[in-house]
Amino acid sequence: MSGFFGCVSKTSCVDDVFYGTDYHSHLGTKRAGMVIYSPEKGFQRAIHSLEDGYFRNKFEANLNEFSGNMGIGVISDNEAQPILVTSHMGRFAVATVSRIVNIAELETRCLAQRRTFSEISHGAINPTELVAMLIADGDTITSGIENVYEFVKGSCSMLILSEDGIVAARDKLGRTPIVVGRKDGAYAVAFETCAFPNMNFEIERYLGPGEIVRITADGYEVLRKPLDTMQVCAFLWVYFGYPPSSYEGVNVDECRYRCGAALARNDTTVADFVAGIPDSGIGHAYGYSSARGIPLKRPYAKYTPTWPRSFMPQSQTMRDLVAKMKLIPNESVIKGRSGIFLDDSIVRGTQLKDNIRDLHQAGMKEVHMRIACPPLTYPCEFLNFSRSRSNMDLATHIAVKELEGEERKDLKEYSDPDNARYQAMVEQIKKRLGLSTLRYQKLCDLVDAIGLPKEKLCTHCWD
Repeated sequence: MSGFFGCVSKTSCVDDVFYGTDYHSHLGTKRAGMVIYSPEKGFQRAIHSLEDGYFRNKFEANLNEFSGNMGIGVISDNEAQPILVTSHMGRFAVATVSRIVNIAELETRCLAQRRTFSEISHGAINPTELVAMLIADGDTITSGIENVYEFVKGSCSMLILSEDGIVAARDKLGRTPIVVGRKDGAYAVAFETCAFPNMNFEIERYLGPGEIVRITADGYEVLRKPLDTMQVCAFLWVYFGYPPSSYEGVNVDECRYRCGAALARNDTTVADFVAGIPDSGIGHAYGYSSARGIPLKRPYAKYTPTWPRSFMPQSQTMRDLVAKMKLIPNESVIKGRSGIFLDDSIVRGTQLKDNIRDLHQAGMKEVHMRIACPPLTYPCEFLNFSRSRSNMDLATHIAVKELEGEERKDLKEYSDPDNARYQAMVEQIKKRLGLSTLRYQKLCDLVDAIGLPKEKLCTHCWD
């Protein structure tokens, strides 16, 4: 995933762009960049790696070098960005939150037109540079963005900084959010609304799917009206979103509370305490604990002063090590007791299996796991929400192969909680992880917890 922030102000915007982008640090671990524009200095850009540090530390030294009243920043799990482009429309900078499924096809198309790529990411072309090329192919910024909507398969939301302001364009199906904020003398645009309160911005409006707006210090104008069809990623509420943020007016933490309560509704498992797997399982655990009246405790303490996110290292061995080093079991809470643990999801289950083993070694009597979403049965084709590159990266497909003796592509029967095959799959995952019991959220309950009509949500990874 990635996240971005932009600001246009009647005074300096540098600090707002810096802090606003920093509030998106949970969305990316690889690269980050800022571009500030002023008529005197033009476009000023800095890009840094985040693999050995944090956004705040990497960009503090650049703040004295930047000056201007318009700027954008982005934190990415993938490519270096923003990209600076000089075109027939003038010079502009582009930042994206995207996954381009047909990037090889579009690369071939551009090369056939004798176009040249200059930015390299992970040994391949930079997806944001490709988006910038598609924009530059238009007669205007708006028609260029419509090129992106037409040609890109997957998803793409964009911020484009030019001398005339910031153009914000939400993915054509609204899979990722864009929100406009306002305060005296300035407007901002962000992925996460949690970036607004401490900088005194108030939510002005949520952009609709495919909507394009131009933002200046005096306000904003709609360049393209929103489309009727929306498929916003439901996993934003389950996992990615930061608790104080809201999408489509629905708060992340309130949704997680309702998810936990839904899991508790039909559960009669006896336990000494309820706990959330840090961090995204905590909101779900609050809802579960409150609904059932079982005490909420903290059997794990998360050591955050020196350990960054667990999937930051490239090596799976190092990611597992960092995950283990971060979570410290508290034997005084664990020993001889049974607990119900809430987590956002199970992807492959490798780290969770290690955590469960550590709990048993610390003397825990029973470990009951409750998952806030249904079993993940289809790798995401629209966002980079997980490292899954094939079906066999998912615990569900591993379990089915163990049950049937061969890989199975169609898991429709295994996605139905009323089907015996579903029950067998869950039982197999439970055994592999060493759990006492395992239950997943029903999709209908997750949709109810979010509160939007199902047809407005992307639920591809479940059904």
